[in-house]
Amino acid sequence: MESQAGLIAIAAGLAIGLGAFGAAGGQGRAAAAAFEGIARNPSSKDDVFTPFLLGLAFMEFQAILSFIIAIMLVGKF
Repeated sequence: MESQAGLIAIAAGLAIGLGAFGAAGGQGRAAAAAFEGIARNPSSKDDVFTPFLLGLAFMEFQAILSFIIAIMLVGKF
């Protein structure tokens, strides 16, 4: 039973780590692309802003979901 608890803890750590890494990387790339697009064409600011925020919200949801999965895994032991 103790080895299962250790494996579950490792799985929870991987879930939160990969979720945070993926969300942070995606947010950084999205911000860079949005700012580059606005810098090239400043009049496109209004057209870029809403999809940019929507994409950030989806990426943040990914990080929150990985946190929830980690909590659920830890709750099993």
